[in-house]
Amino acid sequence: MSKISLAIAPIAWTNDDLPELGAENTFEQCISEMALAGFTGTEVGNKYPRDTDVLRKALEMRGLRVASAWTSLFLTTKPFEETERDFIAQRDFLKAMGADVIVVAEQGHSIQGLDEPVFDNQPQFTDEEWDRLTTGLERLGELAAETGQRIVYHHHMGTGVQSAAEIDRLMENTDPEKVSLLLDTGHLTFAGEDPMAVAEKHFDRIGHVHLKDIRPDVLQRVKDEKMSFLDGVKAGVFTVPGDGFVEIQPVVKKFADSDYEGWFVVEAEQDPALANPLEYALMARDYIRNTTGI
Repeated sequence: MSKISLAIAPIAWTNDDLPELGAENTFEQCISEMALAGFTGTEVGNKYPRDTDVLRKALEMRGLRVASAWTSLFLTTKPFEETERDFIAQRDFLKAMGADVIVVAEQGHSIQGLDEPVFDNQPQFTDEEWDRLTTGLERLGELAAETGQRIVYHHHMGTGVQSAAEIDRLMENTDPEKVSLLLDTGHLTFAGEDPMAVAEKHFDRIGHVHLKDIRPDVLQRVKDEKMSFLDGVKAGVFTVPGDGFVEIQPVVKKFADSDYEGWFVVEAEQDPALANPLEYALMARDYIRNTTGI
């Protein structure tokens, strides 16, 4: 367990996809409350300064490190050079902040930010788009390796890679030395998959873990009312570990009992006006400590 570090994402304080959620919460409040709740790492949100000296000082004063940051890819819909340019900028920023992994997710054809039913209109890649995605990811993996980093692919609701079968295809068609996987317990459960089964199957490829829970009553509403992904978020479909019905403890134990070395990141995007970020951060920290000893 000593090789596992615990971080929390700022999306509970201010939502990158829905900036109106938590607009009143400052960067300083966010990172101060993360530290107060007992976390030692953070992912990077839209209010974080991009000046690495400024950001480093603010985090170091609170005993925090950067775990990673989200990077949008458009390998299926745009020339590779456009994604490459943005990726290199993110890579270099994260390297300067001491992060070893770069979270990436394909946004070509994504509906995660659109007002469309998330369960009805998931994009489906053509074979040619799958080829562009897998070869593009390997090239980005090579760019990450140049600086001693690696990419971890984030499967995500509303995108072309959200199911276990789609994760299988991605893993089968990419080089393990170049492309790793981010395991997200909440997104897998949202998609109707078993996080433990995916963890078992692709354990050797997993380089980053997001821990989030799901409220089953809200999940059913998302299906019944044909909600979009973001409407589901606003309704409270996600919550912190231990507050929903996802069996997170066995997943955490599998990593804790292994030689996994990396981050567990609590990530539960909610409306901070309805779910106080510090309260839920403390709830998550207590749950992880009480169930795993971490």
